[in-house]
Amino acid sequence: MAIPMVGICQEISISGTVKTEKNNPISFANAVLLSDSTVVSGASTNEQGYFIIDNIEEGDYELQITFIGYNDYTKSLTNINKHIDLGTIVLQENPEALNEVSIITKKPTVKKEADRLIFNVAETALSEGSLLDVVKSTPGVLVFDGKILIKNTAPTVYINDRKAQLTSSELLQLLESSSASTIQSIEVITNPPANYDAESGVVLNIKMTKNLATGYRGSVYGNYSQGVFPRYNGGINQFYKTDKVNVFANYSYTHSKINRENDDAVFYLDQNNKVDEVWQSNVKRNSWTKTHNVNFNIDVLFDEKNKMNVSSNILLTPYFKYNVNNNTNIYDENNLFLSRFDTQSTFKDKKHNLDFDLGYTHTFNEGSGSLYYNGHFTTYKYDRTQEALSQYYDQNNVFINPTAFNTNANQRTNIFTSQIDYNLPLKNSGSLDLGAKFSNVKTESDIEKNDFDFNTNQSVFNYTYSNAFNYDESVFAAYANFNKDWTKWSLNAGLRVEQTDIEGKSLTTNQTNTQSYFEWFPTVSLKFQASDNFSVYTNYKRSITRPDFKDLNPFTFFLNDNTFVVGNPSLKPVFTDHYTFGTNITEYFTFEAYYKRSQGNIYQLARQNNATNQITYSPININETREYGFDFVTYFNVTPSWFLYAVTSFYNIQDQTQFGQELVTLDEWSNYSVLNNTFSFLKDKSLSVNAAITYLSSYLYGFSVVEDRFLSDLSVTKSVFNSRGVLSLSISDALNKADFKTSTQYDNQYSHYNTDQDTRYIKLGFRYKFGNIKLQTNERHKSIQEVDRIKDLD
Repeated sequence: MAIPMVGICQEISISGTVKTEKNNPISFANAVLLSDSTVVSGASTNEQGYFIIDNIEEGDYELQITFIGYNDYTKSLTNINKHIDLGTIVLQENPEALNEVSIITKKPTVKKEADRLIFNVAETALSEGSLLDVVKSTPGVLVFDGKILIKNTAPTVYINDRKAQLTSSELLQLLESSSASTIQSIEVITNPPANYDAESGVVLNIKMTKNLATGYRGSVYGNYSQGVFPRYNGGINQFYKTDKVNVFANYSYTHSKINRENDDAVFYLDQNNKVDEVWQSNVKRNSWTKTHNVNFNIDVLFDEKNKMNVSSNILLTPYFKYNVNNNTNIYDENNLFLSRFDTQSTFKDKKHNLDFDLGYTHTFNEGSGSLYYNGHFTTYKYDRTQEALSQYYDQNNVFINPTAFNTNANQRTNIFTSQIDYNLPLKNSGSLDLGAKFSNVKTESDIEKNDFDFNTNQSVFNYTYSNAFNYDESVFAAYANFNKDWTKWSLNAGLRVEQTDIEGKSLTTNQTNTQSYFEWFPTVSLKFQASDNFSVYTNYKRSITRPDFKDLNPFTFFLNDNTFVVGNPSLKPVFTDHYTFGTNITEYFTFEAYYKRSQGNIYQLARQNNATNQITYSPININETREYGFDFVTYFNVTPSWFLYAVTSFYNIQDQTQFGQELVTLDEWSNYSVLNNTFSFLKDKSLSVNAAITYLSSYLYGFSVVEDRFLSDLSVTKSVFNSRGVLSLSISDALNKADFKTSTQYDNQYSHYNTDQDTRYIKLGFRYKFGNIKLQTNERHKSIQEVDRIKDLD
């Protein structure tokens, strides 16, 4: 099929009327126009069965018309350069078509490309949970302890190709509170092209669905989960599309109480590195959260050359309470009891994170490409109060004395970005992208600490640990990216340059830290398609990780009288070189080897002071991290009703840095494996089951060894009320094996932590669809058939 010309002719359109064999009109049938198996436009039929697809470029197309219960209609259209009326189109009834559609739409698919892995989950059992449930099920992605990790790297998260300007905790809140019913796929991009920020060493891109055809539809949903404590969320999705406007809006509310418990032991050492004292702690944490999330997306087509996009995500947390009860017993080297203390600390937060995007695309005349502009603004406000009380007892368990303090911390952050991109199609399947971007982050934060004097029953302002900090970061970037496909070869090569200027100023201490640097970031992806069943590829990318402005903040936060969290204004950026070589054998098997070297990796390390019996958590740059490994991915249909994918990865991580006079080097071999099965049951395939198990062996993270864990997840969905309703049941961490132990033993550091997370729960959910749900079902059917589908093994 030839590639359509770039020029746009306003009068070009295709119309027709869709009817049954009995001459009855079919309303809400989907008419989709494809070019080289890619959807370029679409429409749905009205009550009289009539449709029209307009604003079409000249060229060759394939028209496909679908409706549940009828055979698909396909027609090739060549050299389209004017309006075409196809007249009456008759669909042949097929009673088995419904089953076929259900089978297709109930299976997740995995597609491995040279620079990314695409996990399609639309209309599967996974899509009835939360976005977080889908992220946790994505091959290669690990969610634990408040972080999202891909191997040992925290990815940059994008939503519909727009960077999510959220903290780790806010991102998890957003994913947990958002329904997965609006998700199309998740892309794990291990070699992002040059148009992504240089910080995007690995990208997790969440792709949401869009309407192809006109009409209105919506859904309401609710979920109840029972873990250690109950939690629930609910919301509403709205879709509306006309020929000129496409609107999506969502609101959700989440009310949760989460439990976490730790059993910790710190072995304080003497000058000969022999155990002097052992501090054993039981720490119980409960958090209460009320979160509102509003997001919307509006696409406006002004004419055939100009379109605009407006989108926003609003995250409001009017109530967050975090309660920590710490009971610590102190023993000597012979395990004889010396003393103990209890600390009760309560945090209360209020915060909001509002971001807004404006995009505008202009398409030039034939062969001249398109210009895209995006402006982004985020405003973030965070207020936290803390009250802490500690009570101390002697070796006879007799009360000695109390200590108490309170803190008040505030933060205001504004983020502004402006980006312009030019895309130029080249002859013979090539393209050139040019772009420039400016971003600025400004934050103002302050903290007050007041110590309570029990002799006078008054609070005393603590000047030492009260501070104010301003941070200003500007990044100027430009890039060029070239794509080219030949008969057997394909190339994606790019270069990005960035100038970074940073100033962090502590107002109380009058200390200023500045950084200014200019860096080059090349990227390349090369693929050779030797045959239909065999291909090889190789990738290289250089990326940067800038210190988070919160880590640069020199404030000291007290968890109790002996445990602190301290920022580090001297942090430097991290530079990473990432190499990959892989091969695809048939459609089902991928083998990949990689090597990654990071200089100055940033870890928040817990450093125990053996002289003062205090622990300080502070981010530092370590000298070097090396990582290399081997991955294997396979996915196929075992039977027409059973889809399977499996992933296993063996990798080694080595950390090295200087602590005082000692050079410390630690390394660990690890394994990450996933086995995921999806089944369809009943004659109409309305019952779907997804079962997944994940194994992660012990691995190295920040000079600590995190011991192995085993995760098991089960989700079941059942369509009811003529497919308007969906009942869902999911069980997370069914075998209760997700808890983990962290051990630290190097230099003069010796500790271990047993973490019991609230990951074991059962969730009940219900979603009800209203409006034109037939449009949604047919859209899914066609969108899945457009991509390279997974075939059964011979």
